Amino acid sequence: MRPILVIPARMAATRLPGKPLADIHGRPMIAHVLDRAREAGIGPVAVAAGESEIAAAARAAGAEAVLVAEDVPSGTDRVQRAMAALDPEGRYDVVVNLQGDFPTIAPETLRAVLEPLADPAVDIGTLVCPIANEEEANTSSFVKCACAFEGDSRVAPALYFSRLPIPWGEGPRWHHIGVYAYRRAALDRFVSLPASPLELREKLEQLRALEAGMWIAAARVDHGPFGVDTPHDLERARAMLAR
Repeated sequence: MRPILVIPARMAATRLPGKPLADIHGRPMIAHVLDRAREAGIGPVAVAAGESEIAAAARAAGAEAVLVAEDVPSGTDRVQRAMAALDPEGRYDVVVNLQGDFPTIAPETLRAVLEPLADPAVDIGTLVCPIANEEEANTSSFVKCACAFEGDSRVAPALYFSRLPIPWGEGPRWHHIGVYAYRRAALDRFVSLPASPLELREKLEQLRALEAGMWIAAARVDHGPFGVDTPHDLERARAMLAR
């Protein structure tokens, strides 16, 4: 595989506007995310920026940045459009989509997203971690993935995603982590598809891929990364990175 890692980032976050530039110990959050991405050692790292301020901050942190017009429906579309400028020759056949609000993600967690693509039949790799308790299982903002790992296997097919606590019955349940590794052709195909019925119903874009017959597989990790969505989250990230 020849992977490239692209971080989509925009200023218009609902609960924490301007969060890619939020200060963490004198540096913008996007710079810390870039640090984590480089530490993973997956491949080149770039930012797909929604605004010029983000692109400037990324370049100041030593990363390549592409300014993508704001009229895109999702971060995935932003990444795909950026790839046209970053790699018109098609040198990279895998695109890792890392959200710009994971400033504390562990390098080994990020590297794990490539594991499902060891199977050439898999179109998209992603990550899951164990659900800790019933409160988390019943929280709609924690997306659940229906998958079953055989024995000590670290990878399993992702059969469905929901905001409900699926699957029913005794056994482990898995929290979906929104980091993806797309084969280049799969990324191009995904963004060309219209929004699907289950995607619109659950408000989960990965269901579009499943409804189109694409194969998503998940690698399991022990702990999920901490995402920054609120001012409280930002303070927590500052405390974690201070250590």
